[in-house]
Order: sequence, then structure tokens, then C-alpha cells
Amino acid sequence: PNKMTIKFKNNKSSATMSAGMGLFATSFISNPETGTHTICMKLLNKKLVAVQNSFDIERENNEFAYDLVPTKETKLIAGYTCLKVHVKPKREDQKEFDIYYTKELDFTNPNFANPFYKIDGVLMQYQIKKMGFELRFTATSVTKEDVEDENFTYTADHKKITNKEMNDIFKDLQ
Repeated sequence: PNKMTIKFKNNKSSATMSAGMGLFATSFISNPETGTHTICMKLLNKKLVAVQNSFDIERENNEFAYDLVPTKETKLIAGYTCLKVHVKPKREDQKEFDIYYTKELDFTNPNFANPFYKIDGVLMQYQIKKMGFELRFTATSVTKEDVEDENFTYTADHKKITNKEMNDIFKDLQ
């Protein structure tokens, strides 16, 4: 995927990516109120879903051991002033990098279910290596619009699978 769309409503978030002319699509739905992170996947004609609870999220985030070093540098991204943080992974096999976030968008705990949960702001430029994929994102635009509740749930035709099964599917896609 080369594009991700993130929607926020009532402090919930839904990040959606697709590839292969829609044959593959995945959504990551975070809900700090329920302490859940839901991964929905459409792969050809299969619809799958795995739900992580707070314990699962914490265990997964602990795999990303790093130090965050705030800087005084800022950068304008998608019309928002963003603060720079230098990320120093504690594992020797990982490289240092920078991320940018803004406090100009009003969301509580926007990084609840990702390794940057210590950052109190919306990520506007970041990278992450997860499920064998190294992904880099930079916000290109922000629009304010009504967001339907259906963006934060999955339908009954999704087959529920375990987190391990979902991780194995992502590994097979590499």
C-alpha cells in the first residue's frame, strides 16, 4: 500500500490501507475506551478480524523498545505545525529515525494502540516496522468532515481469528 486514510471520531481512530486494486484491504481500529485494537482484513473474497485487548496491545508495544528524544525543531506538514521527536531504538539491529506530531488536532490519546503511545499528539510523519513490513507515512492532507460510526466496527461477515493467525497471514504476504 502507498496510501493510508485515518479517521477520528470520539477519540476512536480507524486507519485503512488497500492494495492490488482493492483485492487486499486492511483497517486498524483503536478504541481507548474499550481498550481494544481491531485488525480487519479483506483478502480476495475473505474477510477476517482479530481483536487485541489491552494486554495484547501492551505486549506488542513492548517489542518496540526505544527512547524518545524531544527536540525544539518544528516542521509544517499538511498545514499543521509539527514537533520533531528523535527515536532511538534500544535494539542494535534498528536504525534511529525522526517522527513528527501535532497538538493542533483535538484528539485524546490518539496513539493508544501503537508503539508511540507516549506521544501526546497526532502523528503526522512516522515509520514503523510491524508484522515484517517497514512502513513510512507522511500526512498529505487533513479534512474535517462527518465520520460515520461504521468506520469503527466490523461487519458480521468477518470471520473472527486469533491475533497469531492474523500475524501469520501478514507474514505470508511478505
